[in-house]
Amino acid sequence: VIVRVSDNGVGIKELDKEKIFIPHFTTKSTGSGIGLSLVKQIIENHSGEIWYNSEEDKGSVFTFKLPLN
Repeated sequence: VIVRVSDNGVGIKELDKEKIFIPHFTTKSTGSGIGLSLVKQIIENHSGEIWYNSEEDKGSVFTFKLPLN
């Protein structure tokens, strides 16, 4: 199963791309920064993969793949 989630937001800054899956990393003034790291952990614990493409000022596309079994 492959799922893609996209937006047309501000995208991810180049300097932040290597940090987005790190627990408690956030670019916002509120929130815990746990969301993407938790999603990645859940997907990988189910033998899946997650990746993304993002362009500043154009948005991001997150894709994850899970096995059928």
